[in-house]
Amino acid sequence: MNKPKIIIYLSVIALLALLTIGYYALAFSQQAEFEQAARATATARAAHPTEKPAPVSFDSSQAYADVQTQVAFGARTPGSAAHAQVREWLRAELESAGWSVEIQEASRLGHPIFNLIAKRTDEAPQIILGAHYDTRLLADNDADSLNKTKPGPGANDGASGVAVLLELARSLPKDTVPVWLVFFDAEDQGRLEGWDWILGSQVFVDELKTPPRAAVIVDMIGDANLNIHFEKNSDSQIRQEIWESAASLGHGDVFIPTEKFSMLDDHTPFLNKGIPAVDIIDFDYPDWHTAQDTPDKVSAKSLGAVGETLWLWIVNQKP
Repeated sequence: MNKPKIIIYLSVIALLALLTIGYYALAFSQQAEFEQAARATATARAAHPTEKPAPVSFDSSQAYADVQTQVAFGARTPGSAAHAQVREWLRAELESAGWSVEIQEASRLGHPIFNLIAKRTDEAPQIILGAHYDTRLLADNDADSLNKTKPGPGANDGASGVAVLLELARSLPKDTVPVWLVFFDAEDQGRLEGWDWILGSQVFVDELKTPPRAAVIVDMIGDANLNIHFEKNSDSQIRQEIWESAASLGHGDVFIPTEKFSMLDDHTPFLNKGIPAVDIIDFDYPDWHTAQDTPDKVSAKSLGAVGETLWLWIVNQKP
């Protein structure tokens, strides 16, 4: 091999050696940086451990006790002593849980209306949860003609939704998006002379100055054999979110993601004003508007399924 070829050969070998050394030097440098970053991350995590999401907090046994308390007052028909008593009881319970309560007074069709509005702050609501607290003047679906002329006890139709809202008032964290709890009057008197359905919620929506991002109504949700289908008029996106929350908690057997009923309920005035609203209701209830709508037809488990679902859905709402 002549001298020029030897020089070229040795130059190539030297170049390859330099490339190899450079490669490993770069690799070791990157590994050192990676390990340093990993140590920094580990140190930061040790100083600020990741918080696990709080478990759902909803006392279903307390909610069931609240159903019993309401029924013990008697039929909460508009204008009755029990109607006024349950309103004052609600005010006391809500204030004890840290909510301020406003009584919204109005008149519809010549009847006085008393809605209860519970707030934690003066902020405009992003979420409104509603339920009606009145019971029907006549149990006119009862098979017994004598019962048709008397008011029903309203354990499921009225008391169950109120009980869920009341326990949410006690259990919701204080750092949620602004929530209002509204207890509507005069929802249940349609088809009676001089009355109509959903009078209280109509008053509320007519006077509402700042619309929320969502309104959710709970009605007849304590049935021991609970099956809640999508209500056909409800906002599809919000109901999907709520049903997904239910499924994540194992309540997919109760919240069934198929449409069944089209309801005129307290969500209707919201929808009429263009406010997204959902009606959570099980209308497959044989004791509706009868004297048999008593607490033994209501289940703490059913109240818990609805309450836990709404608790999780609200907590997951972002500002």
